[in-house]
Parts: sequence; C-alpha cells; structure tokens
Amino acid sequence: MSLKDKSFPSSAAFDAIHSSLQSDDAERKDAVKKGNAIFAFKLRNTVGQEEGWYIDLKEKGAVGKGDAPEGKKADVTLSLSEEDFGKMVAGKTQAQRLFMSGKLKIKGDVMKATRMEPVLKKAQTKAKL
Repeated sequence: MSLKDKSFPSSAAFDAIHSSLQSDDAERKDAVKKGNAIFAFKLRNTVGQEEGWYIDLKEKGAVGKGDAPEGKKADVTLSLSEEDFGKMVAGKTQAQRLFMSGKLKIKGDVMKATRMEPVLKKAQTKAKL
C-alpha cells in the first residue's frame, strides 16, 4: 500500500520512512524508543489542498495516512507546505529553521517534535524527491 499522493510529490518520503522502519526490526525498535510519540503531518500543496500523514513512533513504528492511527491521538502535529516538507526530508533545510521563519507550525509537545529529525534523516537516503 503506497502512501504517496500524486497531488503531494514529497509524500513519497512517507513510503521511504515506512520502508526504513519495516526493513530492520532493531532500527524500528530504536526509533520507537527514541521517538516515543505519534507525529502527524499536515501538508498543503500549491493549489491549497491539505492532506495528512502520521508516523507512529509510540508503539508500532508504523506510517499511515490520516491524523493518527485509529483510536489514537497525535502527540505532535506539524503543519507546513508540501514543498517545505520535501526540502526538510531531502536535507535542504532544517525543521528548526522552518519553525523560526513561521513556515512550520507545531501543535502539541514542541520538544517531542525535535525527536523527528533522526527519522527523517534515515529516509533521506531512500526518498528520491
């Protein structure tokens, strides 16, 4: 099941993150231990559409579409443009820089949001954005 949405080209990164988490059991457990949160991403594309994905690093180490896994709630929600998300995953910009410039909005536990960066770094090598 692909998480990519053709209206959101950088959403291919969610497939890469999913693949990264599923390929190595020890790495997935390590990511869950370090992340210890459910991260929701709300992306806006150039025509104003908004779509959501989540990364569950609280229990399963899973990635999916929507705000959170069924029956769960995100600890942190990151809202940004699809273009900026692509740059962040590709390593061309940092989440902190986007946040400080107002391009990234964070709801929930801001400190937990900082735990997301290592997971995105692992996806950089697999995502072709």
